[in-house]
Amino acid sequence: MILVIRKKATKEELKKMAEDFGGHYIKVVVDIERKILAGGGERHVDAEQMLLEDGSKQDDLWGGGIDTKTKVTDYNSMINVRPSQENRSRDILSLDIQKQFDKIVNELLT
Repeated sequence: MILVIRKKATKEELKKMAEDFGGHYIKVVVDIERKILAGGGERHVDAEQMLLEDGSKQDDLWGGGIDTKTKVTDYNSMINVRPSQENRSRDILSLDIQKQFDKIVNELLT
């Protein structure tokens, strides 16, 4: 289940978002400008679409995931491939964007 998270997620929200991947991994799309995220679902593009409909701008959205047991985040998603923003990889290449991504994920999901 995909949820838009604007403040610290509850245990119930975390459980719902992790349903698609064995109960402890959550795919997330983070809006680094608005400091919110959409988590859950099987594909980043679906969470990305929810945030776009909610008013986010494409350039501010970055995808990855978090293992809720280990608290390890990753920065891998097809939505990250953006040559126009100097990101030619599925991974977020900018260390600055990675730091922003981590901060928002940690504040809202851990």
